[in-house]
Amino acid sequence: MSMNTHELYKIFLKNPKISTDSRALVPGSIFFALKGEKFDANQFALQALEVCAYAVVDDPSSVKGDRFILVDNVLEKLQKLAAFHRKRLGLPIIAITGTNGKTTTKELIAAVMSKRHKVTYTKGNLNNHIGVPLTLLQMTKDDEFGIVEMGANHLGEIAELCKIAAPDFGIITNVGKAHLEGFGSFEGVKKAKGELYRYLYENDGTAFINYDNEILDEMNPPHSVFYYGTKEFTHCQGKLEKNDIFMSFRWISSDDVADENEDRNWEIYSHLVKTKLVGDYNFENALAAVCIGNYFGVPANDISQAIEAYTPQNNRSQLFETPKNTILLDNYNANPSSVKVALENFFRLEFPNKVVMLGEMLELGDASGREHGVVVGQLVELNAKDVYLVGPSFMQYHENDKFRFFSTTIELADFLKQHPLEGKQILLKGSRGMKMEQILDLL
Repeated sequence: MSMNTHELYKIFLKNPKISTDSRALVPGSIFFALKGEKFDANQFALQALEVCAYAVVDDPSSVKGDRFILVDNVLEKLQKLAAFHRKRLGLPIIAITGTNGKTTTKELIAAVMSKRHKVTYTKGNLNNHIGVPLTLLQMTKDDEFGIVEMGANHLGEIAELCKIAAPDFGIITNVGKAHLEGFGSFEGVKKAKGELYRYLYENDGTAFINYDNEILDEMNPPHSVFYYGTKEFTHCQGKLEKNDIFMSFRWISSDDVADENEDRNWEIYSHLVKTKLVGDYNFENALAAVCIGNYFGVPANDISQAIEAYTPQNNRSQLFETPKNTILLDNYNANPSSVKVALENFFRLEFPNKVVMLGEMLELGDASGREHGVVVGQLVELNAKDVYLVGPSFMQYHENDKFRFFSTTIELADFLKQHPLEGKQILLKGSRGMKMEQILDLL
């Protein structure tokens, strides 16, 4: 007989840790035997109980004693347990989605909010139908805020994640061309990301919106909205400073200038933030964190200090020196919109010996050939001289003899072993599946 969620929750309260990977078990936790296309963790449940307190399974033949908990569907039970826990905690939750920048924005919001509040937030990229429940189940009654990143590559996924996390606040960083294979079109992407606004609209939630992005304001946001951007009449206004490599900006709150009749005096009222983020495209991510921190009463100096102290991780906009070259590693993911802004930013930087190494943008479906052609065209317009393009979709354009083309990352690695680079400033970017970081040792 399948155990109901309420009974399972009683067990969870006594054993409030979850394990889903049989290779990384947490002592005393509850092991959830999830299934995938190529694995069925039911077969590891008995072994998991050598470390874990209980095992949740949905294969009756796996049950070998009273520490096995039989349910109809392990994934659905994990999601229901997380939703049940979230309702019991009752803490405010901020949800974040978007085509680009959602993980950096989430990290910056968490850094700002953690200055004054106890916060639990999505670790790494655990932003899917498994990651969101796991994030919620890490939250405790000591937390004052939860911050949940939501990713999707098909319609309906954000809506499902909203049912589980029940966010009170939400932010869509932007809407661009990614996962076109799953969404079918740019309109499909807008509809999918807009599922967060729809949930907030129907549940009296609040959205934080980039006022500079007209697409977002057209996507039926909820009634309660707080704006940030570069224009006046926003709750939080910012402007970029002239940058060398790392992005700097000023910000000002509408509260600071409430009594000011003349133009805003930026020198008097604004706060200067010098970040460790490379790329002007991170400006809107940082300003989103400013807006949210300001809304929840985090003092201005704390907001600025948190953003200044943040150092990007996980192959996102990381600038570092090797013994031979300078690398701008922006290799967490790649889609047409993120590649466009990365290239624009890279060619604004005053580097003398620029080299571009781009891996294929995956999951673009029928649009793949066209979108890779757009990138090649952009490189020509930017007058890029030293370019290495990797992947079958780029290979379609190999007749362009200005650039070097390679079918695989391994082919590029072999070339670099024979033709090493020195004294260069290299942008390295590509979809995760291309594993462009494999050539780092050669640079």
